[in-house]
Amino acid sequence: MKLFKIKGGVHPKGRKELAAEKPIAPIPLPSLLRIPLQQHIGAPATAIVEKGDLVKKGQLLAVSRGAVSAAIHAPTSGKIIAIGRFIAPHASGLPAPTITLRPDGKDEWADIPPPLDPFACEPEEIATRVAASGIVGMGGATFPSAVKLNLRNRNALHTLVINAAECEPYLTCDDRLMQERTAEVLDGVAIICHALGVSKAIVAIEKNKPQAYEALKTDVKTQSRFDIQIVQVPTRYPMGSEKHLVQALTGKETPARALTADIGIVVHNVATAHAIQQAVRHGRPLISRVVTVSGEMMSQRGNFEVPIGTPISHLIEQCGGFIGEPDRLLLGGPMMGQPVSSQRAPIVKGVNGVLALGKKETPARQSMPCIRCTSCVSACPCGLVPYEMAARIRADDLEGAVEIGLLDCIACGSCAFVCPATIPLVQYFNFAKGSLTAKQRVAHKQEETKRLIQIRDARMEKIKREKQEAMARMKAEREAKKRQKELEEAAKAAQEDGQSEDCSEEQARAKA
Repeated sequence: MKLFKIKGGVHPKGRKELAAEKPIAPIPLPSLLRIPLQQHIGAPATAIVEKGDLVKKGQLLAVSRGAVSAAIHAPTSGKIIAIGRFIAPHASGLPAPTITLRPDGKDEWADIPPPLDPFACEPEEIATRVAASGIVGMGGATFPSAVKLNLRNRNALHTLVINAAECEPYLTCDDRLMQERTAEVLDGVAIICHALGVSKAIVAIEKNKPQAYEALKTDVKTQSRFDIQIVQVPTRYPMGSEKHLVQALTGKETPARALTADIGIVVHNVATAHAIQQAVRHGRPLISRVVTVSGEMMSQRGNFEVPIGTPISHLIEQCGGFIGEPDRLLLGGPMMGQPVSSQRAPIVKGVNGVLALGKKETPARQSMPCIRCTSCVSACPCGLVPYEMAARIRADDLEGAVEIGLLDCIACGSCAFVCPATIPLVQYFNFAKGSLTAKQRVAHKQEETKRLIQIRDARMEKIKREKQEAMARMKAEREAKKRQKELEEAAKAAQEDGQSEDCSEEQARAKA
C-alpha cells in the first residue's frame, strides 16, 4: 500500500524494550476502588447507586448524561462505601465526583446482556450495546465510542482506520494486546466495519512492532467478510495523531477543526476495537484495561490488566515499588502524559501507562530566550509557527495566537522536544487554550444570563399584559352588569308606572 508523507514529526528514543517482551498479567484487587464519574470527554455520568449498596461485577453504577457521555460499571463485586469527591488522575489534583467501592473478594458477575451476533443485527443495535457498555476511546482521547459509531447517520463513510501506531515512547500495551489477543482485535475491527456500514478497514502499525504486525497479518487471512489491510507506517512521532495517520495512509488532509468523518474516514484505537468485541460478543462492559508500567525507576516493568479505579499506588506496589525517587511520575507517555498529582488517584479508562522516570531520562535544562532557529516550525506536524504563537501568548495576545493557528495545535510536544532553548512551548499553548476556554465560559454565562433575563422580562411583560387584559375584561363585565341592571330597573319602573296609570283609570271610572 502506498503511503504519503506528512509534515514535521520527531524521533524520540522509543525505550519500548523495557516492557515490550512482558506479557499481559493480572494484578490482585486493591482494598478500595475509586471510580470517577468523569472518565470521558463530555458530561459526567450520573450515579444510580447509593452508599451501602451491594453491587456485582459489571453492574451499572452510573448512567450516561447527555449526547456525549459514557456509563460507568463496577469493576468487581463489593459494597459502595462512599459517593463524594476524590482526587482525580489529573495534573491539577482537584477532586472530582467519585464512587468508592470496597471489593468483597468474590468477584461475582452481575447479570450481563446476552451476546449479540454482530453481523445478524442492525448497526444501531451494536451502537446501543457499545454505549451501554461505557466504551470510550482508549488511546487517551476518551471520546465515547458509540457517538463515533453513529457518525454513519450524518456522514458518507467509506473507510475505517484502526490506530495501532502507539507512537509514544515506553508504551507497549497496544503492542501486547495485538500479539496476545489477535483474533479478538480483528473480530472487533470487523464489528466496527459492520456498525459503520463500511467495507474497508486499515490497521496501521508502526514498524517497531514486527511481532504484532506478523500476528495480525497471519490472522487477517481468515477474515473474508471485510477488506482489512494490515499496514506498517514509519516509526515517527506523532504518527498516532488521528488526522496525520489518515493523511499518511490516504493522502487526504482533514480540514482545520473538522472531523476525519467529514472526509469519509473514522478512526478507532486498537484497544477500543478489542473492548467493543468483548461488549458485543460477551456482553462485558469496560471495567478494566491494559496498562504499561515502565521507566528506569520502576523495580518491575510490564503490561498489566488493571481494574478501573485501582489506585496508582497499588499498581506501583504490585510492581515492586521504586528503586529510587522518580524525577517524574507520569500517566501516559512522556510526550503527552500528565504528571501524577497524587499516587492515591485511580487508574481510569484513558490511562494507558504509568511511567516512573529517572533524572537520566528527564535531563534538567534551563530555558533560555528564543533564538528564532525555527526548529519548532520544522517539527510541527500541523504546519504551525510555534515560536510566534508563544510570543503572542506571552504578550497576552490570545486572539492573535488563535489567528495563526493556536486551536489547530494538537499539543503533541514535538516543538518543545526539538527546541534548543528548552522553552516549554506546550505549556504556553495549553495555558492559552485554558484561558480561552475560561473566557468562553464566562462569555457563555453572560449570554445565558442575558437570555434568561430577557425571558424573565418577556414573561413579566406577558403577565402584566394578561393582568391588564383581565382587569379590562372585569371592568367591561362590571359596566355591562351595571347597564343591564339599569335597564332592568328602568323596565321595572316603567312597568310600575303603567300599573299605576291603570289603577287611576279604574278608580276614576268607579267614582263616576
